[in-house]
Amino acid sequence: MLDVRDLHAYYGKSHILQGVDFTVGEGEIVALLGRNGVGRSTTCKAVMGEVAPVGSVKFKGAELAGCKSYEIAQAGIGYVPENRDIFPGLTTRQNLMLGLKPGQKDGQGRWSMEVMFEQFPNLRERADVEASVLSGGEKQMLTICRTLMGDPSLIMIDEPTEGLAPKIVQQVGEMLEMIAGRGVSIFLVEQKLTIAMKISQRVYVMGHGQMVFEGTPEDLQASEDVRKEWLEV
Repeated sequence: MLDVRDLHAYYGKSHILQGVDFTVGEGEIVALLGRNGVGRSTTCKAVMGEVAPVGSVKFKGAELAGCKSYEIAQAGIGYVPENRDIFPGLTTRQNLMLGLKPGQKDGQGRWSMEVMFEQFPNLRERADVEASVLSGGEKQMLTICRTLMGDPSLIMIDEPTEGLAPKIVQQVGEMLEMIAGRGVSIFLVEQKLTIAMKISQRVYVMGHGQMVFEGTPEDLQASEDVRKEWLEV
């Protein structure tokens, strides 16, 4: 579904991504692991066109490198950034409505507001309160649900468990498995090894702007040298 080849990205003169290759298949959860500062978030931004990509970004066979961010979103890729960009002065319900694509009506895709409220009762209870009063976990769920309202085929999620309590981390993991179970592919940028290893079918490890490992969670578990060199503090 998503096929990225020889992807480079720069911030000024800094060469951040240095020939990144990875794929995400239909209905698959693929995790991208690595320490802070190695280029994981930049990878998502380059795919979405928020950082100018050099290389190939193919989605369902179509080349997206060089397209504008809104064109990439309309092609079917959703993006949940690390900073949980909600609109704090709007209600939960209004935030969800903003996830719809131009011309799309609620319920036209796989995900409707009612489906969101059924899956996440906390959001139903908070439907008509300002999003600014939501807890950290509720804000994360709202951000993911708002992205799903646009009915993407694939979503990239950057550090969804950052700063959340262990119980909420588990709920987020269950949420991602449910989303994949409904046919949405997930590219998960995560620092918590436990959650990524539990829910992913494949994992990549990034170091110094390049992929240094690809395999199953079981392969990574067996690769003590990779974990020590590229993941453990």
